[in-house]
Amino acid sequence: MAPLSARIGPSILNADLSQLHEESQKLLANGADYLHLDVMDGTFVPNLTFGHPVVKCLRNKIKDAFFETHMMVQAPQQWIEPMADAGVQQYTFHIEPVLDTVPDVCRKVREAGMKVGLAIKPGTAVEMVQQYIDAADMVLVMTVEPGFGGQKFMADMMPKVQWLREHYPSLDIEVDGGVGLGTIEQCSKAGANMIVAGTAIIRADDQAAVIRDLRNSVQSVINSGVDNLDIGPGQH
Repeated sequence: MAPLSARIGPSILNADLSQLHEESQKLLANGADYLHLDVMDGTFVPNLTFGHPVVKCLRNKIKDAFFETHMMVQAPQQWIEPMADAGVQQYTFHIEPVLDTVPDVCRKVREAGMKVGLAIKPGTAVEMVQQYIDAADMVLVMTVEPGFGGQKFMADMMPKVQWLREHYPSLDIEVDGGVGLGTIEQCSKAGANMIVAGTAIIRADDQAAVIRDLRNSVQSVINSGVDNLDIGPGQH
C-alpha cells in the first residue's frame, strides 16, 4: 500500500462558476493536487449546485486532473454511472441517506471504475462508518454542516479524525469545511491527509502560497510519524 501523502483539493464551490474552467485550471497551476467538486441535490442539503453535465464539460477542458465529486445527495446510487461517464475518479457519498445499502453503493462505484469515498456529517458518530471502511478508499469527516460554503470550522470534529487515524493508520482521511491556514494545524495533528479548502484558497491573494503552506503542515506531521499525533481544540 502506498504511503500516506498530503493532498490539497480546493473546493470550487466558492469559485466564479461562470469561469469554472479558468478558475479550475488556475488552481491546478498553483499546485492543487485534485479538484473537489461539490454536488448538491436540494434534498439531502438545502442548496443546489451542478451535476454530471457540468462535470463532463469540465473534464473535456481539463484532461489530466484528479476529480473527486462530493455527493451531497439523497440518492447517491442514482448518479454513479453518469459521474463515471463524466470522468470522475473518486465518488464520495454520504452514508446517512443509504445506511442500509452502503456496501451495495460502494460496490457499484468500484464497478464503475471509481474510487470510493464515504462521508459523514458532523452529527454522525464516527463508529457509524467503521463497518464500511473495508469497502472504501477514503473517509471524509465534515467539519461544517454540508450544503453551504464559508462556514466556521468545527474543531470538535477532530476526535473523529484522530480515532480514524489511530484505528486505520494507512487510510486516506479527508476534512472539508472551514479549513484554512488558521485551522490546518488542528486537522494535520489529528491525522487528516486530504484537505479540502474553499474560501481560504479561492480568495487568497497568493493561491500557490496557501496551497503550499497547507500541504507542508500536513506533510510535516506525516513525516514525523503517527505516534506523534496530537490533538487539542485550543490549538491553532
